[in-house]
Amino acid sequence: MPFLSFLSIFLFGLLSSSQLVITQELSDQETLIAIREEFKISAWSVNTSDHCTWPGVSCSSNSSNNSMVESLDLSNHALQGNNITLISQLKSLNLIELEFLDLSFNNFGGSIPVELSKLENLRALNLSNNFLMGVIPDELDQGFKNLQDLQLFTNRLNGSIPLWVGNLTNLRVFTAYENDLTGFIPDKLGSLTELKLLNLHSNQLEGSIPESIFAMEKLESLVLTQNRLTGYIPRSIGKCKSLSSIRIGNNNLIGGIPKEIGNISSLTYFEANNNNLSGEIVMEFSKCPNLTLLNLASNGFSGTVPFEFGLLSNLQELIVSGNILFGEIPTSILKGKNLSKLDLSNNRFNGTIPQSICNTSRLQFLLLSHNAIRGQIPHEIGNCTKLLELQLDGNYLTGNIPPEIGKLDKLVSLDVSNNQLSGNIPVALKGMLSLIEVDFSNNRFNGPIPSFIPFQKSPNSSFLRNKGLCGEPLSVSCGVFSNSGGNSYHHKVSYRVVLAVIGSGLAVFASVTVVVLLFMMRERQEKAAAKDAGDKEDISDSPVILAGNVFVENLSQAVDFEAVAKATMKESNKLSVGTFSIIYKADMPSGMVLSVRKLRSMDKTVLNHRSKMIREVEKLSKLCHENLMRPIGFVLFEDIVLLLHHYFPNGTLSRFLHDDSTKKQDQWPSRLAIAVGVAEGLAFLHSVAIIHLDISSGNVVLDSDFKPLVGEVEISKLLDPSRGTASISAVAGSFGYIPPEYAYTMQVTAPGNVYSYGVVLLEILTSQLPVDEAFGEGIDLVKWVHTAPMRGETPEQILDARLSTVSFAWRKEMLAALKIALLCTDSTPAKRPKMKTVVEMLREITQT
Repeated sequence: MPFLSFLSIFLFGLLSSSQLVITQELSDQETLIAIREEFKISAWSVNTSDHCTWPGVSCSSNSSNNSMVESLDLSNHALQGNNITLISQLKSLNLIELEFLDLSFNNFGGSIPVELSKLENLRALNLSNNFLMGVIPDELDQGFKNLQDLQLFTNRLNGSIPLWVGNLTNLRVFTAYENDLTGFIPDKLGSLTELKLLNLHSNQLEGSIPESIFAMEKLESLVLTQNRLTGYIPRSIGKCKSLSSIRIGNNNLIGGIPKEIGNISSLTYFEANNNNLSGEIVMEFSKCPNLTLLNLASNGFSGTVPFEFGLLSNLQELIVSGNILFGEIPTSILKGKNLSKLDLSNNRFNGTIPQSICNTSRLQFLLLSHNAIRGQIPHEIGNCTKLLELQLDGNYLTGNIPPEIGKLDKLVSLDVSNNQLSGNIPVALKGMLSLIEVDFSNNRFNGPIPSFIPFQKSPNSSFLRNKGLCGEPLSVSCGVFSNSGGNSYHHKVSYRVVLAVIGSGLAVFASVTVVVLLFMMRERQEKAAAKDAGDKEDISDSPVILAGNVFVENLSQAVDFEAVAKATMKESNKLSVGTFSIIYKADMPSGMVLSVRKLRSMDKTVLNHRSKMIREVEKLSKLCHENLMRPIGFVLFEDIVLLLHHYFPNGTLSRFLHDDSTKKQDQWPSRLAIAVGVAEGLAFLHSVAIIHLDISSGNVVLDSDFKPLVGEVEISKLLDPSRGTASISAVAGSFGYIPPEYAYTMQVTAPGNVYSYGVVLLEILTSQLPVDEAFGEGIDLVKWVHTAPMRGETPEQILDARLSTVSFAWRKEMLAALKIALLCTDSTPAKRPKMKTVVEMLREITQT
């Protein structure tokens, strides 16, 4: 609904409630029930009589009034409806004195209403994660004198940041990131002396960073990434002694980094990647003892990495890739005991790889590709026991690969391509059980490629341009043409003998082949003719439609039931095969494209309850939740049930995570949003007493915006084993997602759903399949993750390194999500959280 009409009604209720004529005085519980029905708040359970336990509801601790509502939080409920005056009937809430208004994570649209300015006592306003549009109204300057927290992030707001924000002298938090804001950052923000957090990332802000910002002595976090900012980094940055996080990457900033950066002793994160910065990297960073991450990638920095960086004992990540840096690999940094990522790639570093490269016991990512490094790979590389990724490609390395590299049993990615390495690929690499990606191409290797699953599964391009290599996956055999043993004369004789034998054999083979091919061609022509006749007969025989309906009125003319049925008769239309159904693509004569779910034969018992089935499907079509894939109709013909859905070309979550050919929005925020969406869909199902029978990444589809939709919901309703409409063996779920207790209980439960969701969440975090032979015999993804400590692996080593290493913020969120996944996949069902609790925990990740 438009936000303007929503707030207008809301404020009328606030400011005129004394004039309202209430014909019947309701108790707070009755009022909340009315609010639940009006706004369709699914999290407020109809099965719980104590309304004080509902999410967001807090009741008075006064024993005489212990059922009266004291505070109300309506965020995260996907609110609909408009009769907000109901809130004014809660007796204990003095809405005129409202101090906190949180309407975030809902579906409100329209513009921000100017009536908000009447809430003069407001201390916190959160309108984030809605669909608000338009400018931030200047009229709000009339109120908000006491405002301390203003959050407007993830909307569709445009226009500039209003100057009146600079008048909010009590403001401590201002977030307006992920909008379409334009113009300059107001210089007047410098007067916000109490501000601790300023986050404006992912907008279209222009101009320079105002020097006045760094006059805010209490500012702790400044996030301006992904804008269009220009100019220099102000020297006044050194005045802001409380800053711990500065993120100004992905802009168009120029010049160098001011030496005054060394005055910020509290600095922990500094990210200025993807700008046009230049000059030398200042040694003054070494005066920031708490510095944990320094990311200066993709700029124009020149010179060397300061020797003084060895003083940064807390440094975990140094990322300076994509610059013009030169000199030898800085050995002083390698003394740091906390260094986990060293990225020097795409520069002009020379010299050799130092023997002390693995002095730091926590090094996980060593990225030295595309430099001018010479010499051999040191044997000491085997001391990097925590290493996950080793990139040495595009250098001038010579000699053999040291066998000690086989000690890196946690290594996931190894790239030594485009060097001058020689000798054999060491057999010792076969001990690297975690290895997934390898590239040995464009070197001087020879001999057979070791028989090792990660090698054989790699593309042949990973071994090309090595004249002496043979074996799989190359098409070069290591047979009689290998250079092992015998003298040259013996080789020439053997060579001639082999040619003679092959020549004779080919002559005989050619004669026989001609005869065989003639027979095969004749037989194929006969079969093709028969098939064409059969196809024409099938197509001409129209299926007899027994029943069908389209629940969406404006689509009824676009759906052709006969075309739907015929589409499921062609193998070429098959999209996927699930536990309970087969999915087909169906092109309608109208141009509409449908996804058709054909119930598998073992489930045709539902036809014995046809009228009941139709009623259930119609009910499910009315389920209103943005993360559920609802049926738009059905077709019955012969003894076959077809369920109709919209077609989503982005496919399934499984394809998104595991198919390299798909175009991914491969960013952690996108994956987290998918995880939250799936959890919310399942939580909603549980709130209306529907237990899903087959939760898996293959049963989650992604719409055009990559929003997740939980599928096969109608299957869960139609084939609920408690109603006797399917055999219990048919509801086991997908392999890898089945909770362990199903083996002996044979009952599908809500805690079992939570377990299956936990597997999906692990897939999102690790990019691993639920079942993979790489885990070892009898070990699935859940067991592989839970037993990581026993293998000496840290939580960071479980996560998808392509995402967890982008920023500390991402890694922090991924580790928090990993804890949730571990809770969900606990072997004891009673210890698993409820889905609504899972949603709350995931939401906390997005808000921290």
